Amino acid sequence: MKQADLIWMNGEFVAWEDAKVHVLTHGLHYGTGVFEGIRCYDTEIGPAVFRHEDHYRRLARSAELYYMPMPYDLAALRAATHELIGRNGLRSCYIRPLAYRGYGQMGLNPLDAPVDVTIAVWEWGAYLGEEGKSKGIRAKVSSWRRISPESLIPSAKASGQYLNSVLAKIESTKAGYEEAILLDDHGRVCEGTGENIFVVWDGRIVTPPAASSILDGITRKSAVQIARDLGIEVIERDIARAELYLADEVFMTGTAAELVPVREIDDHPIGGGTPGEITRAVQTVFEDALHGRDERYREWLDPVPARAGAKVG
Repeated sequence: MKQADLIWMNGEFVAWEDAKVHVLTHGLHYGTGVFEGIRCYDTEIGPAVFRHEDHYRRLARSAELYYMPMPYDLAALRAATHELIGRNGLRSCYIRPLAYRGYGQMGLNPLDAPVDVTIAVWEWGAYLGEEGKSKGIRAKVSSWRRISPESLIPSAKASGQYLNSVLAKIESTKAGYEEAILLDDHGRVCEGTGENIFVVWDGRIVTPPAASSILDGITRKSAVQIARDLGIEVIERDIARAELYLADEVFMTGTAAELVPVREIDDHPIGGGTPGEITRAVQTVFEDALHGRDERYREWLDPVPARAGAKVG
């Protein structure tokens, strides 16, 4: 990880190395936290955060689902993020807001523990690598199943729930793959460890529906809109595991990974084993949208105000 200068913690800007929590922080013991992954890009209109308000609205929804009253409103968090990017002198970066139950209460009832909020930013390249975005990645269907809505809340981006993804990620990495694909508790295709999944057949895109134990990704929504704007039919329905192997194309989306083709799953080449035409078409427009090169999607970009753009000591 490339260290920045400052982190925002509960309304204060503190030095990176001083951004610490108590060892008895509730979220550390029980996973009682919610978070977001957001990116700022160096665009044609200057540094701009991609779908900024959408991410903070999802953070607020995740907090509500886990009975965590947020001590800051979305406007305050948005402004803090802008200032943090400027104070760190960054033009592009990954942004990690985290709301968690802090120090002051132990035991499984968290309601008396305070809710603390932090925001960190740092320079971070493509999560699955630039080569992965260009040539595609190899994925493995994990033996671990995606968390069930009967046990937790898949639609919330909650800290403790990601142990599920950690297990799948470790399994796929140890087996020599770049990513894992999880099935749901009924054996249907669900998502990656940190990405949504799309399958292409006969010129149409199919993706699991939002009610299918997936995190309804913001990058997912962007890819769906771009595909439809390109005149490509997008169908939301359940997908069987075998359909992955028989697909013409497969790609995955997420804030960290952006849009990455999948060239092989469980040692089955997908299509010709290289990124397909539809994947490339959606990826190209998506990259243009991220960097402000496509006027149709300028509303997705939240420019960092000029006053926040200069680093201050």
